[in-house]
Amino acid sequence: MENVKALKATVVPLQFKEANERERGEYEEQLAKLNELYGDTAVFLDTVIVGDPIPECDAILFPQMIGAGYHYKEVYHSYNKPILVITSRFGTVDMWDWELISYMRSAGLNVFSPYSVDLGKVIFRALAVKNHLNGAKFLMLQDDPGEGMQAYIFKRFYWWEKECTETMERLFGIKMIYSSWKAVNQRADEIDSVKALDEFNSWELPCDPRVTDEQKTLIGQLYLAICEKIDELGGVDGIGANCLNESMYSKTTPCTIWSRLFEKYGIIWCCEGDTLTLLSTYILYRSMEAPIQMTNIYPFLVGQAAIFHERIDKFPDVEDPENHALGVHCGYAGFAPRVFCGCKWKVMPKVLAIVNEKSTMVDCELPVGDMVLAKINPSFDKITIIPGEIEKFVQFPNTDSLNATLLHYRNGEKVMEELPSHHQMIIVGKQKAKIIQIARVFGWDCEVIE
Repeated sequence: MENVKALKATVVPLQFKEANERERGEYEEQLAKLNELYGDTAVFLDTVIVGDPIPECDAILFPQMIGAGYHYKEVYHSYNKPILVITSRFGTVDMWDWELISYMRSAGLNVFSPYSVDLGKVIFRALAVKNHLNGAKFLMLQDDPGEGMQAYIFKRFYWWEKECTETMERLFGIKMIYSSWKAVNQRADEIDSVKALDEFNSWELPCDPRVTDEQKTLIGQLYLAICEKIDELGGVDGIGANCLNESMYSKTTPCTIWSRLFEKYGIIWCCEGDTLTLLSTYILYRSMEAPIQMTNIYPFLVGQAAIFHERIDKFPDVEDPENHALGVHCGYAGFAPRVFCGCKWKVMPKVLAIVNEKSTMVDCELPVGDMVLAKINPSFDKITIIPGEIEKFVQFPNTDSLNATLLHYRNGEKVMEELPSHHQMIIVGKQKAKIIQIARVFGWDCEVIE
């Protein structure tokens, strides 16, 4: 099985014919510097003189601006491409170009002016992601998604709807490939148990002592069966399974398998067959390359409905409960690959009654500190962004929340009004500005709640 390839934006540098000899020399120096700084995220094609035709590309780039930039509004519109202005020797926008950029934006042009190399790389990667999605393959393992162990809950989710799948495919160009979760588990039963246990042990994962060799073997068998399906399809970029609602088809759970597929092959994952989460995670992670986790969010303002579902007595005592939430999924804080969780990541026995007794889950913790909650809305034309912090992790013994993330944000009442889903992505760091740039690449509105 091949690794998912690193994505690079294809960019056409533009130069003004009015540039004098000194400016032409400075242009070449700047373009060389941009190749050095951004070569890992962008491919710079040959320079084109403003007004001449451009080849196929993801964006156009101005490594240099001069006064002639005010005279080509119609040309910029005719190119119909995002415009990057990166004109300082430090790989950022030069402040002397703010007026020209403002002029271009007032003309309805989509102009990016990164003020850090890190932000510039996010823009380049987002451009590459948008291009790559047209033809990307997402594999979803499920049979009859609306039926199963908790149909009364799962039938409410938009990601099961034909409209959702068709809209995703139409707007982003992706191909959602549905394959049988039951069949892949039947294939797993046929795989040699010794080979499967050796496979699992080769991952060298930290495991709770209660996790048996039989449980490890089941994980190894399912992993090898899923790898066969991926090899059969070729070029799979993302994967998920209806692992909870159709848990009657499986002797185990795929959590550790998603970690292995991501860390070895770069394949993005989702839980519970949530294709909206898969798309959100793919775009946000591939653009930012920041640690990310899917979880269920339980705002304290939800009250008894959340407490009842997680079988806890009460929320933790905090000063401003209206601005707090718990992040909990499958008994722990939620799934994230091991590489994102330097503090804690361990394979544990299952918690939820809905899954097979031999199933496992991961107890993992993202770093405490700044984070952002973000997810694409079901309309696919807006992304909700909620800056905040991971305050700490809290434990509720003998419940469905053995280890939960305590999340803090600024405007809990607005969160309750605008939250698009109980599934949310926690992204580590101060990422609001980066997500806003990603939204501009994709043409989304931003709902920032702070």
